[in-house]
Amino acid sequence: MNSPRISRRFFVKQGALAFATLGAGALFGPDFLRSSVLAAETRRAAGGRRVLVCLFQRGAADGLSMVVPYGDKDYYALRDEIALAAPSRKAGAAGVLDLDGRFGLHPALAPLHALYGAGELAVLHACGNPKATRSHFEAQDFMESGTAADRNLATGWLNRLIGCCPEDAAHASALRAVALTGQMPRSLQGREEALAIADLGRFGVGGGAAGSTAQRGAARSFEEIYETAAGDALHGAGQDGFAAMDLLRKVDPKRYAPANGAVYPNGGFGRSLRQVAQLIKSDVGLEIAFVEIGGWDTHANQGAANGALATRLGELGGGLAALHRDLGSKMSDVLVLTMSEFGRTARQNGNRGTDHGHGTAFFALGGGVRGGRVLGDWPGLAPDKLFEGRDLAITTDYRDFFAEACVRHMGVAEGDLGKVFPGHAAGAKKFRGYLRA
Repeated sequence: MNSPRISRRFFVKQGALAFATLGAGALFGPDFLRSSVLAAETRRAAGGRRVLVCLFQRGAADGLSMVVPYGDKDYYALRDEIALAAPSRKAGAAGVLDLDGRFGLHPALAPLHALYGAGELAVLHACGNPKATRSHFEAQDFMESGTAADRNLATGWLNRLIGCCPEDAAHASALRAVALTGQMPRSLQGREEALAIADLGRFGVGGGAAGSTAQRGAARSFEEIYETAAGDALHGAGQDGFAAMDLLRKVDPKRYAPANGAVYPNGGFGRSLRQVAQLIKSDVGLEIAFVEIGGWDTHANQGAANGALATRLGELGGGLAALHRDLGSKMSDVLVLTMSEFGRTARQNGNRGTDHGHGTAFFALGGGVRGGRVLGDWPGLAPDKLFEGRDLAITTDYRDFFAEACVRHMGVAEGDLGKVFPGHAAGAKKFRGYLRA
């Protein structure tokens, strides 16, 4: 596909726009800047706009500690110091929270246990990319592009998903796809419009006291760029930026109060989830949200019921439970998927940690989830069952996990899955059934 010709004048102004928006804490994807204007008025959600929230656990989360296979005797043989105890009166609070008699949640994920019991949380174990790589960068790139090992695929799977959703483009919102990150994630890069905003409160568009003098100045600079761009391709794209700014002025993130007693964790992850909830409840047309949480590369002193990993899991579980409580009835139209680039070694290393592995556990949370189940084919942890003699084997391709959400939650036609995941034969026969058909 040939790229449109871009004049030097367009390039210079595009660079000026990037400078202005960086000052306001936001980054636009390059195709967003080149696209034509969407409708001036966004369609408000009228009880039924589906939202997909993708949560990336960057750093390779240890699925064997998140969802512990305490019923597999080989688990304890592999992890003599960091294994978590089976649920029992003797283990008490240090024991895992039973799920189905074979698997248990890490005790730090206690806020999610009730959601599992209520049928709103499903677990998929032994999931990941069947094409092995132990490079964080490479594995994240593949997972976000929606491929097994294609280094030439320039777009992300979430961006391609947007293009396949049965949504009238004339009514699409300028805030249709938002990443609460400092830069555009790989999964949202592409021709469809998307925004990356590290913090809504620093976007530079808050009305009145919501924006500082410097932020309001950045917003004015943003508008001045477009005042002189009439007749240029950039002028049309600018209207999308104005639409996003106008919508965010109405959201007024600094005055948001979570509902139903929800308390988000302190820090960037909790703030991102809180702002996702605010965007959903503000009816600004959000359909896809992307958030991330790092710190999962536990090579040393990983801990068991307590320790570094437990602290991270507590933040994850607390954040997801707060989002669920905050959204209340709106959660029926929201699906949260968790993912990580790969898992950790089945055997602990000499530093009481784990190294880069293969399969891991993914979560699905939401009103449309057929939860209360641990899904997937468990390959076992016996020596002859381990991948390359060291890792949990993968029995579900991560693209099939994503594809089920595309079809059953976002309404993508099954025949269009090849556009979202090129080179992969995705389809209902491979779905694990964590969503209602």
